[in-house]
Amino acid sequence: MRQHHRTPRLLGTLLLVAAAGLSVVGAAPAAAARSATPLGQVVPAPASVDAGGSAYRITGGTSIRVDDTREARRVGEYLADILRPSTGYRLPVTSKGGGGIQLRLADSKLGAEGYRLVSGRSGVTITARETAGLFHGVQTLRQLLPAAVEKRSVQPGPWLVAGGTIKDTPRYGYRGAMLDVSRHFFTVGQVKRYIDELALYKVNTLHLHLSDDQGWRIAIDSWPRLATYGGSTQVGGGQGGSYTKAQYKEIVRYASSRYLEVVPEIDMPGHTNAALASYAQLNCDGVAPPLYTGTDVGFSSLCVNKTVTYDFVDDVIRELAALTPGRYLHIGGDEAHSTSHADYVKFMDRVQPIVAKYGKKVIGWHQLTGATPAKGAIAQYWGLDDTSAEEKAQVAKAAQNGTGLVLSPADRLYLDMKYTADTPLGQDWAGLVEVKRSYDWNPGNYLPGAPSSAIRGVEAPLWTETIVTSADIDYMAFPRLPGAAELGWSPASTHDWDTYKVRLAAQGPRWDALGIGYYRSPQVPWPAS
Repeated sequence: MRQHHRTPRLLGTLLLVAAAGLSVVGAAPAAAARSATPLGQVVPAPASVDAGGSAYRITGGTSIRVDDTREARRVGEYLADILRPSTGYRLPVTSKGGGGIQLRLADSKLGAEGYRLVSGRSGVTITARETAGLFHGVQTLRQLLPAAVEKRSVQPGPWLVAGGTIKDTPRYGYRGAMLDVSRHFFTVGQVKRYIDELALYKVNTLHLHLSDDQGWRIAIDSWPRLATYGGSTQVGGGQGGSYTKAQYKEIVRYASSRYLEVVPEIDMPGHTNAALASYAQLNCDGVAPPLYTGTDVGFSSLCVNKTVTYDFVDDVIRELAALTPGRYLHIGGDEAHSTSHADYVKFMDRVQPIVAKYGKKVIGWHQLTGATPAKGAIAQYWGLDDTSAEEKAQVAKAAQNGTGLVLSPADRLYLDMKYTADTPLGQDWAGLVEVKRSYDWNPGNYLPGAPSSAIRGVEAPLWTETIVTSADIDYMAFPRLPGAAELGWSPASTHDWDTYKVRLAAQGPRWDALGIGYYRSPQVPWPAS
């Protein structure tokens, strides 16, 4: 089949195809025109789309055919769990027979996460080299079905998938979102909910900010007061909370079932008041400060010249690495204003080898480039468009010397920034970040002097000084999160605000069906309620 890169012109063609009507098994062409979502109207934009031919209709006779492997069956059951409540159909998952919906693992050139989706009169087939690709293909299939498919009660349908072929691979291997569970604590169930929302847009990394001045959120057996005392509060003085090791492992397991890798962060040497309050010996003067429930930054620091500091760091990293099957461990490193530059460099020189000792690669906020990043380390850039040229050059030089970069510019991708001055939640220190501003930039050429080959991907952090509930998370993440996901997944050639805002608007009814409350940006042409 012909394959075309999606462009604004192609999207118009797809809309015309849909308007012209498609032939569908068991449905008149007019019904298909009303119901079949155009093949390219998904987020993130697919790498290539070839639209046309008959649509497929899911019926009571449809089955989900999977390869006879545990991994493929798991993806098939995931799909069935989405489709059964709204369609009312049995949709058996089987390794026998053909037709219907097929999930196939095959040796292909689609990479670790790519997939091919082919839809026609007799069925829909998703092919991938790895099960992660099958899972991402299933997310595309969800978006090709009516938004009502997301509801948990029987809906009228019809359940049509437009005809044609999508061939799709990600631009970047790191497509992340960060949730700060330190400023306000979020339960395992709340984190799982966010994981499901991330998975819908092919995000593959969940960065958990597990420690800060206001709370320590993970049990460490060798330093138990970190969680029991350091985790006992949060911003504003609420009761806080922390994860047992079993709970953290459940988050990791659930994320893995959605093909997300968890990156745990223990911020250091600053942002450490919860630890300093828990253990007096971690302070240079041997005096524990009180617990902290405010929102100021930069006032705390581990004692760089004490041996016990590195015993502490070794224990924490050892225990956390043992719980975390992923490749990375984030050591923070930002806003260490109470640590001298010489001490900061000394600290990072001591701590990075500890991460390597326990089999993990270092990620740090981009201030890590002010020291000497370890071989294979990643620096996470959170500066602004108007961050000083000197600071940007420091990061770019590290990238030129082999340090990978994940881009999280605060005035683009920080999901806790207010949309407008009237936004009831969030902050505005990095500026106001409306939906277009969040989407309309290119990670490949964003940081002057940084080679494009150094860019590992993007991440959208959500800091929680003002975020207390899952509804708060939803309101600040949507509709900006899908744009961040598209920046990470889709080819640069597909990047166009005018066509993106139309595809984004079509997500609104899906969020309504999923119970996701979102900011109805006036920049986006949302469908009428």
